[in-house]
Parts: sequence; structure tokens; C-alpha cells
Amino acid sequence: MPDAPGPASPQVTRLLLDWGKGDQDALEQLIPLVHEELRRVARRYMAHERAGHTLQATALVNEAYLRLIDIRQVRWQNRAHFFAMSARLMRRILVDFARSRRYQKRGGGAQKVSLDEALMLCPERGTDLVALDDAVTALAAVDPRKARVVEMRFFGGLSVEESAEALHVSVDTVMRDWKLAKAWLLRELKGQTGDGPAR
Repeated sequence: MPDAPGPASPQVTRLLLDWGKGDQDALEQLIPLVHEELRRVARRYMAHERAGHTLQATALVNEAYLRLIDIRQVRWQNRAHFFAMSARLMRRILVDFARSRRYQKRGGGAQKVSLDEALMLCPERGTDLVALDDAVTALAAVDPRKARVVEMRFFGGLSVEESAEALHVSVDTVMRDWKLAKAWLLRELKGQTGDGPAR
């Protein structure tokens, strides 16, 4: 998972801004700087997948690169924003893959991850990744910021500080959102209903 911004952070931000303005050379310089962190994010995602998963971390990073390159008119803000977007893309790729396999196997091969453990950043096997994605999508409908915090912290592995930077909120706000979002998602996955998280 990405640690606190390293020495390359200002360079990454500059290259992102240049790439956002259409400079393709900036993208070529950016990829080597972010590749290892993207691989760490991908490995983190893949740790939640079953043994023998046909999609590997390298393929996940490559697919994320292809989707990032296709994104047009993004006004990149900084390194945290880039990794938040990368996390969102990787989430979509894995969930789409899981949905495809579920459709093909009619649920027989659905991957399980325990949300309580997973949200504490400890992979376990208990709740379906597709169900988790559906719950995060439902959370986004009632509280988009809390859903983004889950996306950044759990799916992207961003630190509290990086998440706060990407969302332009305080560290305390991210910590509060993270706690409330976890409680809401656990309730949602257990089949309970509610009005959504308190703001």
C-alpha cells in the first residue's frame, strides 16, 4: 500500500499535471515512478482473491494502465488523487471479473472476503467481493464521501493522510468516515436495513 508521500511525490504531481494537459511524454516518465506502488495496490487486491485466481497482479496493473491512458480530461490534483483513481479502476476491474465468473459459474466460484477483517486490512474469506462492491455502491448513494474513503483505504490502501489529501478534508474527518462506513457496510452485508451512515 502506498506509504506517506516519498521524495518523488512532487515529480509525480508535476508529471500528472503535464499529462492532464495532453503531454504524452509526461505519461512515459510517470509510469516508472508509479509502477511499483500500483503493483503493491494490485497485490493487495489479489490477496483477497482465491488461490489460483486467473487474473494476476501484473495483469491487473496492465489493465489499470490501459484504462488510465483512456481517461480523458482528468484534472489530476496530486499523487493521492492518482492513486485514488487507480484504486477505483482496479476495484472495477476485479469486480467486473468476479461478476463475469459468477455469471459463468452461477455463484459456484464466488470469492469470499470477511468485511470485518478486510476493513481492518486483514484479508479473510467470508463475504463475497461482489456483495462488498454492491454495499459500497449502496453507501455511495447515501454518502459518497464515506464510500470514497472505503475505496481509498480498503481497495486502494491509501493512508488516512493520503485519503484526507485526495478528498480535501481533515484527517479526523477521514477517520470518522472510515469508522462509520465500516459499521454501515457490516450492517448492510448482514442484511440489515438502515438509513445510511450519520454525517
